[in-house]
Amino acid sequence: MTEFEVRGKTVIFRPDINSPIDPATKRIVNTNRIEKTVPTLNWLLERGAKVALIAHQGDTLDYQNLIPLAEHAQKLSDLARRKVGYVDDVCGPAAIAAVKALAPGEAVILGNLRYLAEEISTFETAVKLKAPEMLDTWLVRSLAPVADLYVNDAFAAAHRNAPSMVAFQELLPTAGGIQLMEEYTALKTVLDNPKRPCVYVLGGAKISDAFDMMRKVLEEGTADQILAAGVTGLVMHLARGVELGQPTRKFLKDKGLEEFVPEARKLLDAWGPKYLLPVDLAYDSGGARAEVDVPAPGAAIAADKLFPDVGAKTVALFKRSIASAGSIFVNGPAGMYEDERWAYGTREIWTAISKAPGYTVVGGGDTISAATKFTDLSDYGYVCTGGGAMVRFLAGKRLPLIEAMERAFDRNLREPLRRA
Repeated sequence: MTEFEVRGKTVIFRPDINSPIDPATKRIVNTNRIEKTVPTLNWLLERGAKVALIAHQGDTLDYQNLIPLAEHAQKLSDLARRKVGYVDDVCGPAAIAAVKALAPGEAVILGNLRYLAEEISTFETAVKLKAPEMLDTWLVRSLAPVADLYVNDAFAAAHRNAPSMVAFQELLPTAGGIQLMEEYTALKTVLDNPKRPCVYVLGGAKISDAFDMMRKVLEEGTADQILAAGVTGLVMHLARGVELGQPTRKFLKDKGLEEFVPEARKLLDAWGPKYLLPVDLAYDSGGARAEVDVPAPGAAIAADKLFPDVGAKTVALFKRSIASAGSIFVNGPAGMYEDERWAYGTREIWTAISKAPGYTVVGGGDTISAATKFTDLSDYGYVCTGGGAMVRFLAGKRLPLIEAMERAFDRNLREPLRRA
């Protein structure tokens, strides 16, 4: 972005400000992604750009969060300490008029992108357009003609193959914003050149993310050790031949997670010494928290219960590994931390990570929520806004946004007169 002259130019700025929403009040409850947008926005406005922000909130898959972006504009105005206007129109006549009316140093957020069928996840999965085929979408053919430059800062949505993410690059000079470049660089550092030993702390309930990632980082030697907690840890124990009881089996079956046991067995067969698994688990005993040791393979655990947290012995074991790590990547809490009875494991492990001397990278919605609840985000080396995009990136999968930005970079080099 810093290689472009932006004074007097109309910039389409695509950040990711999709934020957690209180289901009762429909108000924003966490501004982390909005805060991350401020540096790029202020850089553009301080240099006299006319900025039209396009962003999404919610989707068909989380319709309860599909709200207008008026509060986002107000939050962004407060954080950036400058007025950011809002028009509740995505790319229709009112939106175009608002963009054309911008003076240098002014900004406006246009309506929620998810108001457009072309921008919702179900359209993406059903229609499967390629970027050149998106040039006829209403969003692109309406906004591209009134813009001089496209800036993307939305790494958190980098896995989305939507017009707002990959199509403007086909038509306009394109640049990455500050947040996009920082996030990409931080993850590339963890993936390609981590300080040793490199420890991955993986938990949570979305174990498909963890399994996508684990094989990649183990095959390529990126991870020296994997600390598996949450549901990931339970599945790894089942793969070892530990019987965790009928309630756990039923939970995993109902969630469709038993299918990961064979893959877990293959990972342990190939890289077993690199795994550090829970040695004790917490469960509900008559309304009180109790802990039980994990038995050896072939044996059954003493308690026939669900296990929503790790125990104190596991916490101590994980802490020793974290304290000696050169770099630490974290995705997914150690247990059901939202319930205070089961917050112990996540609180203690997250506190240890925040105080660790190594370079720490945390990312993912639940991961950041837990980090915010128990620690100070400024204590981590880097906090990624992305969840799904981050995991796919570390799993070695190609991301639509990164591919689109690379194509645009090649075109920028061929057309140097468009640059500063």
